Amino acid sequence: MKSRKNNPSVSSFSRGLLFGLLFNLIIICLCLTLLALLVTEPLLAANGSHHQLSSSPPHDSTSFGAQSDTSSLGQEKGLLTLDRIFASGELRTKRPPSLHWVPELSGYLILEPSNSVEGGQDLVLYTLPPGKKQVIIEASSFFPLGAEKPLHIEDFSFSPDRTKLLIYTNSRRVWRRNTRGDYWVLNLKSGLLKKIGGDARPSSLMFAKFSPQGDRVAYVYQNNIWIEDLTTNQIIQLTKDGSETIINGTSDWVYEEEFEVRDGFRWSPDGRFIAFWNFNTKNVPRFTMINYTDSLYPKLIQFPYPKVGHTNSACRLGVISSSGGETIWIKAPGDPRNNYIARLEWTKNPTKIIFQQLNRHQNTLRVMTGDAFTGDVQTVLTERDETWVDVVDELFWLNKGENFTWISERDGWRHVYLASLEGKGEPKLLTPGNYDVINLLAVDEKRGWLYFIASPENATQRYLYRSRLDGRGRPQKITPSTFIGTNTYNFSTDCRWAVHTFSDFNTPPLTEIIELPSHRTLFTLEDNAALKERLAQLKRKPAEFFQVNIGEGVLLDGWCLLPPDFDPQLKYPLFIHVYGEPAGVTVVDRWGGNRYLWHLYLAQQGYLVMSIDNRGTPAPKGREWRKCVYGQIGILASQEQAAALRQLIKERPYIDGQRVGVWGWSGGGSMTLNLLFRYPDLYHVGLSVAPVCNQLFYDTIYQERYMGLPDENRENFIKGSPITYAHQLKGDLLLVHGTGDDNVHYQSTETLINELIKHNKLFSLMIYPNRSHGIYEGENTTYHLYQTLTRFLLNHLPSGGK
Repeated sequence: MKSRKNNPSVSSFSRGLLFGLLFNLIIICLCLTLLALLVTEPLLAANGSHHQLSSSPPHDSTSFGAQSDTSSLGQEKGLLTLDRIFASGELRTKRPPSLHWVPELSGYLILEPSNSVEGGQDLVLYTLPPGKKQVIIEASSFFPLGAEKPLHIEDFSFSPDRTKLLIYTNSRRVWRRNTRGDYWVLNLKSGLLKKIGGDARPSSLMFAKFSPQGDRVAYVYQNNIWIEDLTTNQIIQLTKDGSETIINGTSDWVYEEEFEVRDGFRWSPDGRFIAFWNFNTKNVPRFTMINYTDSLYPKLIQFPYPKVGHTNSACRLGVISSSGGETIWIKAPGDPRNNYIARLEWTKNPTKIIFQQLNRHQNTLRVMTGDAFTGDVQTVLTERDETWVDVVDELFWLNKGENFTWISERDGWRHVYLASLEGKGEPKLLTPGNYDVINLLAVDEKRGWLYFIASPENATQRYLYRSRLDGRGRPQKITPSTFIGTNTYNFSTDCRWAVHTFSDFNTPPLTEIIELPSHRTLFTLEDNAALKERLAQLKRKPAEFFQVNIGEGVLLDGWCLLPPDFDPQLKYPLFIHVYGEPAGVTVVDRWGGNRYLWHLYLAQQGYLVMSIDNRGTPAPKGREWRKCVYGQIGILASQEQAAALRQLIKERPYIDGQRVGVWGWSGGGSMTLNLLFRYPDLYHVGLSVAPVCNQLFYDTIYQERYMGLPDENRENFIKGSPITYAHQLKGDLLLVHGTGDDNVHYQSTETLINELIKHNKLFSLMIYPNRSHGIYEGENTTYHLYQTLTRFLLNHLPSGGK
C-alpha cells in the first residue's frame, strides 16, 4: 500500500481544491465586511454621543465585576473616562496646606517643602500685608539624633511663650481620623529635639498639648492621661484606671462618630487642673467584625457599639490636679448611661468648667458649670424642643468671660444669642430675621461685630455676613457679589484677615488671603488654574439649579446635569443621586470634586443626572423644614423624593419615565433601597452603597435623636427601614458594602440579603474586604468601586436619548 503523500495526482488535486476554497472564502469575507460597514455606519452616526464602556462585554443581570474604560473615544480631551477621574490624577483638585494664624506676628505659619533638605519641611512665616516670606525654622532642625531623615510633620503647635514647638508625626488611624501618633518637642533656644512619652511604643500617644505655661505636655496613652515635665523629664500618670473598658481623655466609638468627641481633656487656663471625659463601656454590647484576609485564620475585631435601645457607656466628667492626686467628679444630674455630655471647656475662671448635657431623647440640652474643687454644678441655660436639640460649637466668650454666644432655634430660625454665664435673664437675640445663621465664625469684640455664614435668598449658596454685637441694625453682606456660590472662611483670631475659599457647582476652589471687612484680596494661595483649563476642554453643560413643587406649598431644591448634546425632543434616562437624611444636603452650589466629575461622565454617556433635597435635610430654611421629619426617617423623605420625581416627569417631557435609576451612600444607600422597594414602578435601577437596611441596627445617638426610642416608636422604625419592603423589589439592584465598616455594619446588608433570598428576589452584590464606611482603603479601591457602579448602571439602565 502506497501512502497518499507519495501519489502525485492526488496531491495536485488536493492543492488545487484548497486554493479554490481559500479564494472563495476571501471574496465572501470582503463582501460581508463591506456590507457590515454600510449597515453600521448610520447607526454609529446616530448614537455616537452615548458610549458604553466599549471594553466591557455583555453581562447578565447578576454580573458585578469592574472593568476599565479604555476606548479611544474616551481619550478625547472633551470626554471623561473613569481613568481620567480616579486613576490618572489629571483632574485632581488642589488645596493649599493648612495654616496657623499668629496675629502677634501679623501673619500666619505654614509648612513648605525644603529647598535644602530632601523630603524635609521648613516652617515659614508670612507677614500681612503684603505677604513677605520668612523661614523661621529650617528642615535641618527636625532630624532626631542619629536619624537619616527629618521628621515628617503632620501638625504642630507653639508653646504660649513661643520658645518650643510641639510636633505631631507618624500618625495612625483610630476609626475616622489619624489621632494616634508620635509627639516631639523642639526647644527653639537650645535646638534640642526630644520625643515625648518615654518608652511608649511608636504611634501610641494621643492629643498632646502644652500647658498654659509651656513647661509641660499632657497626653493620652493607653486610656490614661499623663503629664511630662519638659525641664525635669519627669512623667506623671494622672489617671490610673484606664483599661479596655475604662477610657480617660478620649472617647468611645459612638461619641466619636456622632458627637465628634475625640480629644477628651482640657488644661485649665492657669495650668493647675485638667478636666476630662471618663467612659465606662463595661455594659455596652460588643460588636464583632471579621478580618478574613490578613492572616491564614480569620481575626475577630470587637468594640463597644450601642445599637438603638441598648445600653450606652456611662459617661462622666472629672477634674484632676495637674500635679496628681484624687479626681473630683462633676455632679452632673441623671443616669450617666442615659444622658450625654457632648461638650466641655473651661470658662475664663480657672476653677470652673462649662459643659453641655443632653438627655437620652436629645430633646433637652442643659448648659451647666462645674466647680473644680467640689464638683458642684449649676444650670446656666436650658434648650428644649419637641423633636431634638443640636449641640452648639459656636461658643465665644465676651465681657471678660461674663457672657458667651449661643445658637438656638427658639424663634423658628437658627440664630445667635448672647447668654449670661451666671444664668441671668433670657439670652439676647443678636441676629433677628427670617433666615438661618448657618455657622458663627468669629466675634470681633473690640470693634463690636460678629461674623457668620448665611444665605437668606438662596438655600443652596453660602455667604459671609456680619451683624452688630448689640443686635441693632440689619446684617451686612461681606462676600462680594462676584462670588456667587459657596464661600468658606478661616478667620485670624483678631478678625483682621481670613482665608477665603470660593467654588460653585461647575468651578473648582479658589483660595486666597483677604483683608477684613473690605474683603480685599491680598494674594492667592491656590486657584486650580490647571484644572480649570482642563475642565474648559470638556464637553459639558453648566448645571441647572431648580425648584420642584410637590404640593401644599412645599418647594424642593434640585440640580440637573444634561448630556452635552442634549436634544429636548428626545427622551433620556434619569439617574438620581440621593441622601435625604438630617446629616447632610446634596443640593449645594459648590464644587463636588470626583463625584461631580463622575456625574458629568454619566451625563456625557447620555444620562440626565439629578439630585433633590427633601425636607428633613439640614438646609437653611428654618426649624420647621429641618425638624418635620422627626419620628419618620425614611418615610417622609422617600414620599417627597417620589412626589418630586412624578412632578418632574410631568414638567419635563424629555425624562424617560421608564428609565429611572437612583444611587446613594450610607443614608443615601438606605434612601436608594427605600425608593426602589417602596416605589417599584417609579424607580427601575438602584445602586446602594453601605446602606442602613434596618434602623434598629444603627447606633443610639444618631438614630434615637431623629426617631425617638424604639420602645416608643417601633412602628415607624420598621416602616422607615428598607428591609420591610424588600419583597416588592422589581428592578435591578446592586448592593455594595465593606466588611470592615465599623459605622454601618455589613451585618445590615447581610440581613437584607437574607430577606431578598426569602422572597426569591435576584440582585447583584459587591463586597469590599476590610474596607470601612468610606470604601477607600487599599490600592485601586476607589477606582474599582466606581468602575463597578458604572458598568452596572450602563448594563441595566440603557443610556442615550430616544
